[in-house]
Amino acid sequence: MDAFYASVEQHDNPELRGKAIAVGGGHRGVVAAASYEARKFGVRSAMPSKTAREKCPHLIFVSPRFARYKEISRKIREIFYEYTDLVEPLSLDEAYLDVTENKKQIESANQIAKEIRQKIFEQTGLTASAGISVNKFLAKVASDINKPNGQKTIHPQKIEAFLEELPVEKFYGVGKVTANKMFTLGIFKGKDLKSRSLEDLTRLFGKSGKYYYNVVRGIHNSEVKPNRIQKSVAVERTFFEDLLDEQQINEKLENLSQELHQRLQKNNILGKSLTLKIKYKDFSLFTRSNTQEEYFTSWEEFFKISKKLWELRPYDKAVRLLGLSLSHLNTEEKKQISVQLKIRFEEFEE
Repeated sequence: MDAFYASVEQHDNPELRGKAIAVGGGHRGVVAAASYEARKFGVRSAMPSKTAREKCPHLIFVSPRFARYKEISRKIREIFYEYTDLVEPLSLDEAYLDVTENKKQIESANQIAKEIRQKIFEQTGLTASAGISVNKFLAKVASDINKPNGQKTIHPQKIEAFLEELPVEKFYGVGKVTANKMFTLGIFKGKDLKSRSLEDLTRLFGKSGKYYYNVVRGIHNSEVKPNRIQKSVAVERTFFEDLLDEQQINEKLENLSQELHQRLQKNNILGKSLTLKIKYKDFSLFTRSNTQEEYFTSWEEFFKISKKLWELRPYDKAVRLLGLSLSHLNTEEKKQISVQLKIRFEEFEE
């Protein structure tokens, strides 16, 4: 989806359309999403709200409405499932689809992407972008090329040439720090990365070296996994004012415990390990976990253990954020059978 949270807010509130908005942020915290109007000023997700406001003084902050985003996300998933059951969600607004064998017997993956994007727009009023190619890595890279409201096909015969000219910072899996390291090594494009041996890349980048060696050659064998294991469920809150009062902390832990329990109940999930996350005023972070043999079954248990974990904190400093997460869940992985199939690609690209 294109600037999903921000686009939802602009769709639901016409007064925000065409304006620079940021979801989240506000007085405290960070930007969760920025509209394309805000991005022109350099505002990005995960940016501190203070920095965002400095870059864009007329930026409008909007409180997030996650229930609304999830509602729309469910509608979009339903559209995906009209075409294939092989859907691997990455987040509320992004997913991989394997359409090699699809329910509508459409031979062109390019056409499937067009239809899905059109249905999303008709049913939600929002735009989406798509990337089409022979594996997840290439499809992911392609999905960013013609954003917003576009799509890109990387044809099998054009993969090598495409990757050789692709800037390394555009490679999925190459973050800002890694990209800067590559620049210092004279690696600016795929062809520079491709010139390095496997041994050389492994020495420079550790285990990631093999990944870079393969993907620059168009090799990425990860399957679309519709039944990915959910490893944890988390809730957290950044506070408008830093907290230091013990009673306030207890109230927040109680609220978080209840919210976590509700989320777990809704999805029939249980877990055995509870983790407390504390972020202090100076942004230092503390986490501590408690694992028990039996599954947690009530919010009161979460609350009781979270208070014990709170007592283990190393500092009595003002608290900026509190979070609770549950892991060692009762979710199980369902294995998929891998079959090599072929789907026709259009001779033209968009």
